[in-house]
Amino acid sequence: MQSVFTGPVYVVRDNIDTDQIIPAQYLNLVPTLADEYEKLGSYSMCGLPDSLYPVRFVKEGGMDTEYPIIIAGRNFGCGSSREHAPIALGAADCQAVVAESFARIFYRNCIATGEVYPVECTDRLSDIFKNGDVATVDIDANTIRHHGTGAVYSLRPLGEVRPVIDAGGIFEYARKNGMMPQAV
Repeated sequence: MQSVFTGPVYVVRDNIDTDQIIPAQYLNLVPTLADEYEKLGSYSMCGLPDSLYPVRFVKEGGMDTEYPIIIAGRNFGCGSSREHAPIALGAADCQAVVAESFARIFYRNCIATGEVYPVECTDRLSDIFKNGDVATVDIDANTIRHHGTGAVYSLRPLGEVRPVIDAGGIFEYARKNGMMPQAV
């Protein structure tokens, strides 16, 4: 699994809830069906208010984002416990969410689905980065580098959850480690 991600960042503030990540009207999409998985990604972050976020995470009519990295404030993924939230981000080709803190259930759903790396930062990066700034997240080195300034910021290690995300989620991890039969 890739451990270094480079690209433009999408910046959001505090308390981004799962309704903003993927609104309830799209929860009827079934992520295990390829075409519905892609549609789910196209709606990723569409619940953000236009007045605060005039730049869309996924462009109108697009299927994928141009932002492989989300920079967020505190409590990212709060609200309901929908596993569709990290799946929608992954389906849109988001690789990592770097936030000051995560809602526990969202964090656990990121691990369970293996769709996106939820990485905690030690600085308030949502005040430092702007939409479109290019960054490199290095999961192994626990750093994020701002290409515009050259500044490097520390990230908290993923620890024991890292191999589960690397494997593609809890079920793939269990299969790869002989804890359950291989998929047929």
